[in-house]
Amino acid sequence: MSDISIAYIVFNRPRHTRETFEAIRAQRPAKLFIIADGPRPDHPTDADRCQVVRDIVQHVDWPCEVYRNYADQNMGLKRRISSGLTWVFDSVETAIVLEDDCLPHPDFFIFCQNLLERYKDDERVWVITGNNYQNGKRRGDSAYYFSKYGHCWGWASWRRAWKHFDGELSFWPNWKGTDDWCRKMPDPYEQRYWIDILDRVHQHKINSWAYAWLATLWYHGALTATPRVNLVTNIGIGPDSTHTHAFEDEPGTPVSPLGAMTHPATIEQNLRADQYIFDHLLEGRNLKFPRKYLAFPRRIKNKIVRVLKGRP
Repeated sequence: MSDISIAYIVFNRPRHTRETFEAIRAQRPAKLFIIADGPRPDHPTDADRCQVVRDIVQHVDWPCEVYRNYADQNMGLKRRISSGLTWVFDSVETAIVLEDDCLPHPDFFIFCQNLLERYKDDERVWVITGNNYQNGKRRGDSAYYFSKYGHCWGWASWRRAWKHFDGELSFWPNWKGTDDWCRKMPDPYEQRYWIDILDRVHQHKINSWAYAWLATLWYHGALTATPRVNLVTNIGIGPDSTHTHAFEDEPGTPVSPLGAMTHPATIEQNLRADQYIFDHLLEGRNLKFPRKYLAFPRRIKNKIVRVLKGRP
């Protein structure tokens, strides 16, 4: 697979690692950056499971430059992933990023490789995602559209974009509520939804690199290229997940072939698609209809909590 670099983030889940590592092996990337967190001191099985995972990814049996960034002690998701990605982008200009529970369709790599080259110098585009949560609704006539939502279950980016990552959200107190913020969040329910979340991220009440990255994208007005079909499924929703917990293993959103690689005529946000994300994926429609919301408080509360933790 030419000279594309893959950043692969692992932790303590051998079953998921075996499956996703096979998808990477099939692509035979020229450069592989492996980022691993250390075991948690209060989880007695972590040390063994982390070691099993590291043993799995030790077996790189194709010509490849392998770089490893392994933490001896647990850093937590925010510090481990953000510092690991900074380490990657200090070394390469572009990278495809996969976590151990993100299983890609082969077309995901082709999609990323094509767009990393096409938009390498376009400061409007910062992210290429493999995720589509439009439930089959077609957005435009091309292979992808542009969104403000930088979904991160399988994505790619450039050094020029990641260098702006602000994990502390230093810009947030002065930016929220401004004309620019309101222009980028025209739905008042969406404004309140994200102000609540980003306030808590800024106050260190939510330990999330992904929310900080998403807010950074919004602050800079960056766009994300989003495929017309879903290209990456999360196989990690289950009882042993850190932030997408469920009582049983659950299947992720199915993947599909991308089809012909056609490009949009203009580079602009698809407002209808993004409104759909808020209304349906993030359950914004339930916030807009109080009677419906109050009729099923436990069901909706549980759904929103799961979304806040990263599960669609």
